[in-house]
This record gives sequence, C-alpha cells and structure tokens, in this order.
Amino acid sequence: SASIMSVTAEEGGGDESLYPIAVLIDELRNEDVQLRLNSIRKLSSIALALGVERTRNELIQFLTDTIYDEDEVLLVLAEQLGNFTPLVGGPDFVHCLLPPLENLATVEETVVRDKAVESLRKIADKHSVAALEEHFVPMLKRLATGDWFTSRTSASGLFSVAYPRVSPAIKAELRSMFRVLTRDDTPMVRRAAASKLGEFAKVFEKDFLVDELHQMFIDLAVDEQDSVRLLAVEACVSIASLVTEEQKMELVKPSMLALIEDKSWRVRYMVADRFTELQQAVGEKMTQEELLPAFSNLLKDNEGEVRSAAATKIAKFCESLPLATREQSIITTLLPVIKELVNDPNQHVKSELASVIMGLAPMVGKDNTVTHLLPIYMTLLKDTTAEVRLNIISSLDKVNDVIGAAQLTTSLLPAIVDLAEDGKWRVRLAIVQFMPLLAAQLGQEFFDEKLLSLCLNWLTDHVYAIREASTGILKELTLKFGGEWAAKNLIPKATTLAKDTNYLHRMTCLFCAATLSEALSKEQVVRDIMPIIKELSEDHVPNVRFNVAKSLARIAKNVPAPFQQSDIKPMLGKLCGDADFDVRYFADETKT
Repeated sequence: SASIMSVTAEEGGGDESLYPIAVLIDELRNEDVQLRLNSIRKLSSIALALGVERTRNELIQFLTDTIYDEDEVLLVLAEQLGNFTPLVGGPDFVHCLLPPLENLATVEETVVRDKAVESLRKIADKHSVAALEEHFVPMLKRLATGDWFTSRTSASGLFSVAYPRVSPAIKAELRSMFRVLTRDDTPMVRRAAASKLGEFAKVFEKDFLVDELHQMFIDLAVDEQDSVRLLAVEACVSIASLVTEEQKMELVKPSMLALIEDKSWRVRYMVADRFTELQQAVGEKMTQEELLPAFSNLLKDNEGEVRSAAATKIAKFCESLPLATREQSIITTLLPVIKELVNDPNQHVKSELASVIMGLAPMVGKDNTVTHLLPIYMTLLKDTTAEVRLNIISSLDKVNDVIGAAQLTTSLLPAIVDLAEDGKWRVRLAIVQFMPLLAAQLGQEFFDEKLLSLCLNWLTDHVYAIREASTGILKELTLKFGGEWAAKNLIPKATTLAKDTNYLHRMTCLFCAATLSEALSKEQVVRDIMPIIKELSEDHVPNVRFNVAKSLARIAKNVPAPFQQSDIKPMLGKLCGDADFDVRYFADETKT
C-alpha cells in the first residue's frame, strides 16, 4: 500500500487526494479475497473522496479495464455500481457507468449477470431520452448481438426499461432484436427471452401487442425445449391480462390450452402453479368454459408434483369462480376429483389438499359441507402422515363457522380425541391450540365431560412444548369459565402435580400456577395458588426452587399488597439464603 501510494503520490506531485485510489488498487490486487471484497464494499467512500470528475475519469475507467475477479467480488461490484449515479455527477453523467456494468452483464456466473442487469435497469431511468438513445440503446444492441450467450441472456432483461422512452424507429429496432432472441439457437437465450416477454408486453403499444408480440409468444409456447415452454406460461398470463375478450379467445386460448395439456410435466406443473393468476387474467367466461375442466384434469394428472401444485390452488381457484354457478361447479366438477385425492399415493398431494380443503366449506354451505366435505375431513384426520393430520386440524375453525360446533363435534370429536394422544407432538400441539375455540363453541358442561381430561393430561406430556402450551390454554379456559371452575377442576390437578415424583411435572405445576394467577382474583390466588408455590419453594431440586424465585415476580403482581409483605417477601428472603447460587441470584433479582 505504501509503495503504490508513494509512486502514485510522486506522479501527482505529492497530491494526498491520490491516496484512496492507491489503497484501492493495492487491495484489489491483494491475494486475500476478503480484502478485495472489503475494498469493493468501500467504493462509494472512495468515490466521495475522489470527487465526481476523478471518479468518472479514473475509478470507473479502472473498474472497467481491470476487474477480473472472483464471482463474489464481482457480485458486490455489480450491486454497488447501481447506486453510483450521484457519485459520478448525477443523471447527466450516468452513462459512464454503462461500460463496467456491460462487462459484468457478460460474465459466466448467473448471479453476477443478474445483479448487473438489475443495476442497469435501475440506472436506465436516470438517463435522459437523448442519453438513452445515444448510450444505453447501443449497449443493449451490443449485448443482444454478442457472440456469447451470456450477453444475449442479459440483454433480454433490459428491453422493457428502454422501450417506452425511445423514438418509434428505435422501438421498431428493439422489437426486431427481441424477436431474434426468441428464436436464438441457444436454449438459455430463449429461456431468458421467455421469462422477460411478459414484462416487455406491458410496455408494448396495443397494435404491436397483437401483430408482433403475440407471434413471439406462440414461438416460445411451442419451443422444442420444455424449459422454454414452461416460462411461456408467465408470458401467457401477462398477455391475457392486456388484450380484449375477443382477442383472448382468438389469440391466447389455443396456446393456453396447449400449455395446460403439454407433454412435459414441468410445463403442466408451471401452469398449475400459476393457475389462479391465469384465471384472473382470462376472466370469468373462459374460466367457466375452459379452465374449470382443465383444472379438474390437472388434479388428476399422472405426475404427483402437478397434482400437488394444483391441490394448493383449490380454495383460491374456487373462490374466484363465477358466483352464480360456483357451488354447482364445485359439487359436480371438482369434488369427485378431490375425493380421489384423499387416497392419493403421494403424501405431498394429500398434505396440500388438507391445508386448503377446509376453505371450501364457506363456499358450499352447511348442508353440502356435512354431506360432501365432512367425510373427506374424517379420512384425512385418520391419514397415516402426520403433516396431513396437522394441516386438517389447523383449519378446523373454518368449518366450525359454517356447520357449528355441535355438528363438528358429533362428526369429528372421536377423531380429535384420538389425535390428542397422537404419536407426533406437532399434531398434539395443534389440538392443544384448538381447544379454546372448541370450548367457546361447546360450552362448559360439554367441555368438562368430553375434553377437560385431555387438557389435564397434557400437563404431563413428555414434550415440553405441549406442557407449556397446555398451561396457556388453561389460563384461557379460566378466563372463559371463571375462577370457581378453575378451583373445582384445575387446582386439584395442580396440587397433585406439586407432589409428583417427577420434578419436570412439578415444574409444569409451577408454570401452570404462575399462569393461572393472572386469570384469578387476588383472593383466589392467595387461597389456591400460594400454598402450591410455598410447597414448591422448599422443593429438594434446585431447578424447581430457582423457577419459584423467577415466578414470584409474576405472581406478586396478582396478590394484595399486605400479602406481598407478609408471605412473599419472607419466602424470597429464605430463597436468598439458598445453598444454590442461581436460586440466590434470582431471588435477589426478584426481591429488588
């Protein structure tokens, strides 16, 4: 660094302002990649030190000529240059950033090229119309006609930012160049063109949209490479949203149906993944006539990945069906296929189905839910895959709102009870979290009879997350059913747990008591909770006493002030003299 600085300073007649560029050059030539990275990350500071003129004339020129580096360094450089407009003198000089970014847009590593294109798109807006035509468009032409496919792929992402602001003659050139890219010999270039056709379509004039861009779309939609055709799906959505109803039927429909029935499962998967966007773009008429049967076919596809992608869209697709015929369409066209998916050999299909099937209940109404959907729920609740069971349980509230708790519990309660003891703890946790909703709908009497014992059993579950969650729902239930209900049903269980031989159960008892103290009256806390806490404060396991010390701060807020002085402070005083350091530490903290 010193030697380069001295040489540079000598050349500049001892000019100290040359120091930053000297350090940069030195660090950029260092063998340590991290040093080079750090140097590139400091480019904006170096540019500020040099000033706008020298940044343009020296720094940018240096970066353009000499950067051949590791991809991670080039990636940071590409990102930095996108924010360099004010550092080179503002919009009037922004074109000087094009040469280094043009170089970066042609490198082999995709992420570097993508970042360079992102920065080029960002600075395109900063160009005046004249600068865009004088500097940006020639660069775009060079990229689009480059010998290496890397430059041509990068070019595809730049047409949409240049096109709206240039003259009609240049627009015609750009359309022609993009057309050439859609027919390029290299599949990667056609892929890039297909992925950017949709955004290019949005800036096209209406006349050219039909005359020229539509033909580009057709070429890509029938490309020999499925990796190109699948990207044409996105373009199909964009074009369909831009043309009239008549043009949709005439121009979009044939290609759309061909993509939906494509011989490659990857293309059909992409269609399934974008199906609801396609539905929004084509409108209700074509949805009812063409997309409804097509969606049914995708749900029956030979490939599990396609069925799975389609299954995730069931609720959203049905929600956007024409309201007048929605219920009938679901019952007659989709439900027969959905019933087959319940026993699909692919567990991912069933899992996706389970996560959305509940959403159909509000659309088909109470009677149809009971007749058609409840049997499906029952089957999925008993599925051998835990994730399927979990996804159904997590959405039970949607069905509850439609058919009411009485019907829900009559049909599903036996399955819910079974799942409360499921071998997979996440399934049990989902049932725990569903309990307050069930309690609210069923009422206290029914809950006490059918479900209370489950809630109490969870307090001794072997998984901590279940024990913790169960203490939380017992608080919610106490707030709902009242303090006397808790005194009758929960306190006896807590008292028993306080004497349990397993110290983890005694810990759960402590957490439960501390949590319940926030839902009970102050008098009840003194009467029912404090005797349990007092007993646990003398537990022979230090970890229990330690947690008593932590919990007393929480409990103290829920007892009368005189009781804090007469009982809690003496208890803390005793814990402050405990043999265990952690117990003493937290007792002191709580006392303070």
